[in-house]
Amino acid sequence: MSQVKKISRRRIVSTMMDSEAHNKRSPILTSPSQDLSTHIADVGEIKHYFCGCCAAFNNVAITYPVQKILFRQQLYGIKTRDAILQLRRDGFRNLYRGILPPLMQKTATLALMFGLYEDLSRLLRKHVSSTPEFAIRSVAAVLAGTTEAILTPLERVQTLLQDHKHHDKFTNTYQAFRALRCHGVAEYYRGLVPILFRNGFSNVLFFGLRGPIKEHLPTATTNSAHLVNDFICGGVLGAMLGFLSFPINVVKARIQSQIGGPFQSLPMVFKTIWVERDRKLINLFRGAHLNYHRSLISWGIINATYEFLLKIV
Repeated sequence: MSQVKKISRRRIVSTMMDSEAHNKRSPILTSPSQDLSTHIADVGEIKHYFCGCCAAFNNVAITYPVQKILFRQQLYGIKTRDAILQLRRDGFRNLYRGILPPLMQKTATLALMFGLYEDLSRLLRKHVSSTPEFAIRSVAAVLAGTTEAILTPLERVQTLLQDHKHHDKFTNTYQAFRALRCHGVAEYYRGLVPILFRNGFSNVLFFGLRGPIKEHLPTATTNSAHLVNDFICGGVLGAMLGFLSFPINVVKARIQSQIGGPFQSLPMVFKTIWVERDRKLINLFRGAHLNYHRSLISWGIINATYEFLLKIV
């Protein structure tokens, strides 16, 4: 009789253990609909990076020659006509010289800019839900801009390849990267401070004002009307931000055109440029009108392409 009781107890314990094991495993199992929703959410997060990347590629391919003229004006303080003459003397084969770094840098930068902004906004909204929406989006924009600065070496090499003074030193992106290697890792990040200032400032205003500006445009009822509104919204913001951050880019271009030597602070370089240009604000903004029109077109293309792809991807 006692043996029967022991066997019964063992069976009961075994049944209870099997039941507990089943209960522990059951939460791991998900229905097909849950798996599908998770997959869709993951794709939804990735598409912001993809759309930003494609928008940047489209923009760089179209506007690179204009950007090159603008760069010469920022670096040397020359007029538009003189910058164009420089490019003519360089020849057509050098017109797209140096396009690889900005192509790599812009595609990666805008992928991070749009993708990280959406991801960080979602993350902050989840963990600090009591914070005002404007503050959440502003912090997300600054953090995204700070992360973009990781790609400073690409912008650094682009500056060197666009400067005709370095044409005889290297002819392609690889040679430019190699030339900086002997000066240490810090040389690749020369000009990091103005880039951090520019990215944070621009991102906060771009993402903060993009929605309100579009709301004040005429209501779009067709796809082409939406495309026009997105172009206008991005173009207006880009032109405004390009003009406001122009002096920072002037300082950045001067800092990054140097190879080797001591690292000068942003205020010191600004003071040098200010003296060189006769202490006149108008001379500091030489080339700003071209930058205004380039930014208008560039950011119009970027915003319109991004929003268009976001709807079809």
